[in-house]
Amino acid sequence: MIPSAFEYERPETVADAVALLANHDDARVLAGGHSLLPLMKLRLAAPELLVDLAGIPTLRGIGETANQVAVGALTRHAEVAASDIVRRGCPILAAAAGGIGDRQVRARGTIGGALANADPHADLPAVLLALDGDVTAEGPDGTRTIPASELYVDYLTTSLGSDEILTEVHVPKTPNGAYVKFNRRAQDWAIVGVAAVVNGSDARIAITGVGPTPVRATAAEEAYATGGAEAAAAVAAEGLSPPSDTAASAEYRAHLAGVLTRRALEQAAG
Repeated sequence: MIPSAFEYERPETVADAVALLANHDDARVLAGGHSLLPLMKLRLAAPELLVDLAGIPTLRGIGETANQVAVGALTRHAEVAASDIVRRGCPILAAAAGGIGDRQVRARGTIGGALANADPHADLPAVLLALDGDVTAEGPDGTRTIPASELYVDYLTTSLGSDEILTEVHVPKTPNGAYVKFNRRAQDWAIVGVAAVVNGSDARIAITGVGPTPVRATAAEEAYATGGAEAAAAVAAEGLSPPSDTAASAEYRAHLAGVLTRRALEQAAG
């Protein structure tokens, strides 16, 4: 199908992009476009204005400090996956980025777009949550930091304001982490995915595909501290209310949560 008519702007600075969003009631940000453009073609989304961020070079790039990896929001998945900084400092993020979609998706999709889109079956939101990372957002009132635990609000909904732009992603340097997902085909969304970060007997576990947002599996984290991966897997679905749809039943998703939690923890622990 053909999208509804829309205006198009390609600003050269974040400030200009924020101003465009603030001055239009029905504007959407365009990053990689793999989620928004199909919705527009189906007329499930019909923004009056597209604000294309591709002309803002400051939103690209990967850097590091002693304890942290920083990734610009427009950095492509393929760039994240191939980055020596990310692979050395936070290998779970590099591995997850390298498993998104197919090669074409990874060549165009962006880390900021994937996180801000908040798809409940996406890989990177769960990884960010397990890493206890955060994002920087810029709006008319300036810049603020949003922890991963406060970023996801509901289905396809984040705590970003309509006139804010996600500009950078920050994750701690974390050697022991793993992301494991189950899907029917390599390029499909995850039916369920589990991100696990392990530090000795402590673990942070986040699950995608079991609700409207990624969730921390706190019961599994507590069980891991005393009983290891098997104990964590046994309670991974505790407190979850997975949906049933054409891809999987709620019961099957709960089963996958346990199986994948064990696998992710075992891989993360090495």
